[in-house]
Formats: sequence, C-alpha cells, structure tokens
Amino acid sequence: MGMSVTISAADAQDAEHILKLQYLCYQREAEIYQDWSIEPLTQSLDALRAELAEGKAFVARLGDEIVASVRGRLDEDGTVRIAKLIVHPRLQRHGLGGRLLDAIEGHYAEEPAPAAKRYQLFTGHRSEGNLRLYRSKGYAQVGTREVGPSLTLVTLEKAA
Repeated sequence: MGMSVTISAADAQDAEHILKLQYLCYQREAEIYQDWSIEPLTQSLDALRAELAEGKAFVARLGDEIVASVRGRLDEDGTVRIAKLIVHPRLQRHGLGGRLLDAIEGHYAEEPAPAAKRYQLFTGHRSEGNLRLYRSKGYAQVGTREVGPSLTLVTLEKAA
C-alpha cells in the first residue's frame, strides 16, 4: 500500500531539506545548459532561509520526506513572483508540480490586501517540461532575457 503525498506550508525547519532537494533537482537544468554555476546550485542555506522569511513556500511530503517545493512572494505592484518549483526526479510527471502551483496561487488569491493581480515565473528556454507545465496551467510568455551564451530566460505570466 502506497503513501499519499501531502502539500503544506513550509517552515524554517524545512530549509535544509528544501536546499538539498533543490540541489538534486537543478542538476538536470545544469546539464541542459552546461552551467553548474546557476543560482539554485550556488544558493546558501542563509539565502534560502531569507527567501522563506520574506515570502511563502509550500512543500509536498511523501511520509516525512520533502519531495517537492515552490516559493513565491507578492510585490507591491500585485505581482506574485513564483520561484524554484522543484519535484524530486523520481516523482516528476505525476502532477506534483501542478498541485504546488495551485497551492501557491491559492494562497495569494486568498491573501488580504494588497491582492494579487498576476502570477509570474520564469524558466530556461530549453526547459521543455517546465514550459509545457506552465502553459498547461494558463501561463503565457511575456518576455525573454538572455543571461548567458547558452541560456535565455523565458518569463511567463497569467492573471490572478
């Protein structure tokens, strides 16, 4: 009999587990772009803790193990910046990424003023799985930014 995955708000005690999962999950992105200096692979535990303190994060747990996570924060202009949606490689393509997007969007949709006006996120131009997921959840491309010879970030957005 299998366990079910539960989604809940992350707390400060989850930071170390999230960072380890982040490092594992971004190996694939580093391979795609041949760049192991990308920020998710070099982020410090203190920087991650600061992100958790200034925004909201959710985790997916399989039993006691954190197997997926997402972070977001609401800007003054009403834009929710969603970042670092990660799912353990062995559990990808089972709907966890979509469930986490729903959780972070739902949190900010229920927040008191200032209300979210839009959700925004970005991914690399070669990250087809990510682009497919975001488009399936209603996100549309609103811009690109070249950040290196092999990486262009694609910004996607949808109305709240």
